[in-house]
Amino acid sequence: MGILTKKRGDSSYSLGEENRKLRETVSNLRRELGVYKEPPLIVCDVVKVLGEKAIVKLQNGNKFLVSVSPSLQGKVFVDHRVLAEQKSLVVVDILGKVKQHDVENFIIMNKPNISWKEIGGLKNQIRELHEVIELPLKNPGLFKKVGIQPPRGVLLYGASGTGKTILAKAVARSTDSTFVEIVGSELVQKFIGEGAKLVKDIFSLAREKAPTIIFIDELDAIASERADYGTSGEREVQRTFMQLLSEIDGFDPLDNVKIIGATNRIDILDPAVLRPGRLDRLIEIPTPDVNGRKEIFNIHSKDMTLDNVGIEGILPLTEGFSGAEIKSVCTEAGYFAIREDRVKVNMGDFLRAVDKVRQDESADNVEGMFG
Repeated sequence: MGILTKKRGDSSYSLGEENRKLRETVSNLRRELGVYKEPPLIVCDVVKVLGEKAIVKLQNGNKFLVSVSPSLQGKVFVDHRVLAEQKSLVVVDILGKVKQHDVENFIIMNKPNISWKEIGGLKNQIRELHEVIELPLKNPGLFKKVGIQPPRGVLLYGASGTGKTILAKAVARSTDSTFVEIVGSELVQKFIGEGAKLVKDIFSLAREKAPTIIFIDELDAIASERADYGTSGEREVQRTFMQLLSEIDGFDPLDNVKIIGATNRIDILDPAVLRPGRLDRLIEIPTPDVNGRKEIFNIHSKDMTLDNVGIEGILPLTEGFSGAEIKSVCTEAGYFAIREDRVKVNMGDFLRAVDKVRQDESADNVEGMFG
């Protein structure tokens, strides 16, 4: 039977075409309705394959022995990320291979290029880091001969901007180590429910990339002494902290992974992290004295074009400045010269820069007080 057609105005109208579109619409609606009725599938990772079965690990860490769909048998392998049916956990699809260290997306990992020559006013602190971090990594045999064990890690403490991070980066460069930087406050805020797992993964990654320096900035965010663990947030921080202690205890002092913690609140740290065998070497990083400030000025001004600048006249005005603030003074002095179309930086530029940095610091302190 042919297709029935009739005229509608000036155009041909096909009943067959209209029926086809209606059937297609109904089919799409049924397909969409079917999607809504499908039960959700669970994402899990394959830990071990045992013939027609597999051991899978869920995102919460629980492990189960499950069946593999017949169509996937022989195709599922360890480290595959798969989809499993919600009730029976039968593996029904393969998503792909698990990225071994998703943690790499959440940390800073590099090979620093900062040398000891770029650090001023911290000779004693550099010597201590050489003894407890650099020497064991470069010459572990020496400690075995002497019969002593170096610390597993150290704690750098002092005010912000005094050079804790730059010291850690310098020792990483001097030992040609991978530098893994973690910020304690971000670990707590961003990864609730995942903190302990991330700490474990970070240490696993550090061993893989060894020699490695693990630098934990703002350590007090996860290692402060707490009165109780009543809230879920406090319990999560405690789990993260306990995992950190477990990881520190889990490797030999002569391993090629070292830990450097940093804090400006040593007074609130839990004594457990400072006990012998953990971060038991404490190194204070003070604000620089006049000689230290002179060294830092010379480091940051050595490439500047100076016009009759007497550093000795600036030093008394920077009493209490940190290394970071002295670097800012040099940078701001350069900007004052640029604004006046000069390439030479004069004494007036430095004096104005000192005032600006001091005012900025005062403003930051006020903002910190009133939130």
